[in-house]
Amino acid sequence: MKREIRKHLYDINTSIDSIYEYLGEQRNFFEYQNNKLLRRGIEREIEIIGEAMNRVLKLNPDINIRNARQIIDTRNWVIHGYDKADDVVIWAIVLKHLPELKKEIVKYLEND
Repeated sequence: MKREIRKHLYDINTSIDSIYEYLGEQRNFFEYQNNKLLRRGIEREIEIIGEAMNRVLKLNPDINIRNARQIIDTRNWVIHGYDKADDVVIWAIVLKHLPELKKEIVKYLEND
C-alpha cells in the first residue's frame, strides 16, 4: 500500500478514535444534542474522515471500503449543508457505521 494511502487511513482511524474519546463510555444522545461543542467536534471529525476517504479513493479507486462514496457524501453534506445537519443522522452514523468502518480501516492498516 502506498505510504500516502496509509497516512489517510491512519487519519480516518484517528478521527474515529477521537469521536469515541469525545463521547466517553456513556453514549447519550441527549447529552450530544445539548452540547454544541461536542456536536461540532464530532461533525469536524466526520469531515476529516470524509476528506481522507476522498483522498484515498483518488489514489486508489479500487480500494474495497464499504460505503466509501457515502462517507464522502456525508462529509460534503456536513460542510455544505451545515445548517441542515441532522443530529439524529449524525448520531446514527456514530453508533452504526463508525464501528464497521473502524474494523475495515484497522484491517487495512494491520495487513500492510
